[in-house]
Amino acid sequence: MKDAARALLLRLEELRVAVAALVESRSADDPTAQDPLRGLYVSPDTAARLAAGPLPHAPAEPALPTQESAPDPADRLARLCGDFDLTELDALLLLAALAPDVDRRFEVLYGYLNDDVGRRRASVALALELAGTGPYDPEARGRFHPAAPLVAKGLVTLEDEERPLPGRALRVPERVVAHLLGDDTLDGQLGHAGVELLAPGEAGPGDGVAARIALAGRPVAVHLRERRAGSGADAVTLALRGAGRAVLRHRPEHADHAAARALLREARLRGAGTAVVVELPDEQPGPLVRELAAPDVTVVFAGTQPYDPTWAPGAALLALDDTAAETDPLTAWSEELPTYEGDLAEAVGPYRLGAGQVRRAARGALALAGFEGVPVGLGHVQRSARLLSAPLLDRHARRVRPAVGFTDLVLPDEPLGMLRELAGRARHRDRVLGEWRLRTGGGRGRGVVALFAGDSGTGKTLAAEVVAGELGLDMYVVDLSSVVDKYVGETEKNLEKIFAEADRTDSVLLFDEADAVFGKRSEVKSSHDRYANLESAYLLQRLEAFDGIAVLTTNLRANIDEAFTRRLDLVVDFPFPDVELRAQLWRSCLAGVPQEPGLGAELDLCAKEFELAGGAIRSAAVTAGYLAAGRGDAVSPGDVRVGARREYVKSGRLVPGTGTAWTP
Repeated sequence: MKDAARALLLRLEELRVAVAALVESRSADDPTAQDPLRGLYVSPDTAARLAAGPLPHAPAEPALPTQESAPDPADRLARLCGDFDLTELDALLLLAALAPDVDRRFEVLYGYLNDDVGRRRASVALALELAGTGPYDPEARGRFHPAAPLVAKGLVTLEDEERPLPGRALRVPERVVAHLLGDDTLDGQLGHAGVELLAPGEAGPGDGVAARIALAGRPVAVHLRERRAGSGADAVTLALRGAGRAVLRHRPEHADHAAARALLREARLRGAGTAVVVELPDEQPGPLVRELAAPDVTVVFAGTQPYDPTWAPGAALLALDDTAAETDPLTAWSEELPTYEGDLAEAVGPYRLGAGQVRRAARGALALAGFEGVPVGLGHVQRSARLLSAPLLDRHARRVRPAVGFTDLVLPDEPLGMLRELAGRARHRDRVLGEWRLRTGGGRGRGVVALFAGDSGTGKTLAAEVVAGELGLDMYVVDLSSVVDKYVGETEKNLEKIFAEADRTDSVLLFDEADAVFGKRSEVKSSHDRYANLESAYLLQRLEAFDGIAVLTTNLRANIDEAFTRRLDLVVDFPFPDVELRAQLWRSCLAGVPQEPGLGAELDLCAKEFELAGGAIRSAAVTAGYLAAGRGDAVSPGDVRVGARREYVKSGRLVPGTGTAWTP
């Protein structure tokens, strides 16, 4: 028999002695002892016989601990009384309530003592009587108050709400009974609620705020504001486990009183070293904080919301900053992917993941590579990391999964080099702005913002997609129709939703035709001018605190307010292509189609005769492809010339004379 079960049975044997004494006193004056209808109720003789025999497997000589003797480490009831602040009276009441859950004979005995064979659990009055008092004693009666430890901490529940307090039945949750018998399996209710039990780890707690929380000498309640969802919770969980403490990690969708009480009860049952880490829901976290902010359990509330003192006005809640900057995700990547052959720092630089997210992403990459039967590579890492950064930007923006690279760009060397620099800034911003402290004060973020300026069709949107693909990120094109609102203040609210989600997401945010919202401020001559300037002022402030990656494109750079340009990391000018670049664009667009002999010379000729930007050249190439496909033949020089002429007609320009009649 396990020591914990033996210790509990010792205490229950004491309870049996008390029950036997009570049965004996009641049986002496029972006039129904000879009732011929016995069997439909519990007779005094039956009750006396059941109470006289010892419990099965109970020690023959129960020994009561004395003040001089050391407490038995296997006596979980004694430890539970200390962890839950229970009095000796509470312990006796708890024993009386849980007795039927350990030995079914107590059901019969309680039915007899309750004068109701159908009520086989201890009532409040019966439990108090067994403890040597009764419901007439206000202090004893108060042990069942909702704020008293037995009830408030989830050790005992009172059933039969319609009955007066003395007649209400007592029930002990199965998790408490199992714990007292030596079973430490996680509460099934918590498993269904998404609570994860994490055992202590072997590494040290590290440094910084997370380590101070883990090494605190007493229980603390902390609100940790995260820079992005999950980063702070991961750091604190890692530090707590590194300090040799078990962690109960909870990701609730809303406040649940029963689950919160069960979570705190689980932490107390597992001992003072167990900590609770809760990821706060986005909506109304206050009720959950009030439920879980306990003075005797270390609870860390992690979320992106700012601290609100009204959440738990009666609790001493510490408000601390995000610890993501104190963790080194590259170390976690290296530990999980020791066989990665490429430049791991270059591969994972664009992703702002916490230590826990890094481990999940790395394991996902290994699983994907194993499924394909190849060594883990850059594509596996990028795909797995993107899955952990699934944003809500789809509500306000259109997602583009990049399918192009730098080889698809035809640009002069200078803008091409600046695009590569933009990708490098996104990869190394944490080192430059964080470790090297090159970020200025004023609450400025670590975002990377660039402006792409140039005529329509010069490749601005394509370049943004190329940068996103180079970084292994998705691109989100902001839908201005869902942002701009005629009502005052609504545009700013819509933009704030986009920026806030982009801050928490690893993606490239594209504001196409950005001069619609980033236009110049004007002199205030009417209320319309005043509110338009307010919108620009909001954007100027928001860009300062932006943590993501954003690209603004415009056909008219002069329309962008000069105050925005100071906040831009890069301004890339996309020139109109010259003859050489136009020839490269023609060849690039038609590289994958069947071609008639001599098409190359015609492409060079079209590049000289038709001054088309890259977007127009692509449209002309598509037209040529459809013409050839309709004939079931290869693309001919005539198809290319027809496509080029149609682009001139669409733009209202005069078609250059080539000696060939043009029919629109």
